[in-house]
Amino acid sequence: MKLLALETATEACSAAVWVDGAVLERYEIAPRRHAVLILPMVEAVLAEAGLTMNQLDAIAVGRGPGAFTGVRIAIGIAQGLAFAGDLPVVPVSTLAALALGAAREIGQTRIATALDARMGEVYWGTWAVSDDRVALLGEERVCAPVLVTAPPDEWFGVGSGWSVYAEALSQRLTVSGWLDERYPHASDIARLAADPARRDQWVTAERALPVYLRDRVVGR
Repeated sequence: MKLLALETATEACSAAVWVDGAVLERYEIAPRRHAVLILPMVEAVLAEAGLTMNQLDAIAVGRGPGAFTGVRIAIGIAQGLAFAGDLPVVPVSTLAALALGAAREIGQTRIATALDARMGEVYWGTWAVSDDRVALLGEERVCAPVLVTAPPDEWFGVGSGWSVYAEALSQRLTVSGWLDERYPHASDIARLAADPARRDQWVTAERALPVYLRDRVVGR
């Protein structure tokens, strides 16, 4: 399987190619430069992999939640490339990719993801991670840190929300620690999208929709 993956929902911008288990990626923390960087990143990873668009099986994309502008950039580009190449799109949760990347880095299997959603809220999700698969325990939501919930367990926190609200969050669940300066990677979007169990989640370009979790738009 050959996939192109995009992720621009946070301060980080990245593009990756998955080729039968091997991953190539371009990644940069570059707030507000995603629109400038993402297409050159796509061209670079495709060139490094020796692929053209018509050799891909699908395009995977981080569908949010995250910064409104960032989510729209990735979805819009994924849709445009998919329309042009007549390819399906695999929308993947940004929080799931964040959880997978953290679990691969630190070896934890219960990950509590929190991205700073501004306005005194976080984008929240709790995940069980096994190999390159993640399972959402509960639901993704946007809420005040004092309202987050998690199943009984010991959790490891990941994401920018822990930088701002660690004290409030750690009072709501048992945590062994947290990493706040971690962002989702397109390589993990690709790993999740490549899971054969997700094949029924492949959609046509027009059905690849962003997930904001919040109706009120915050300029970011």
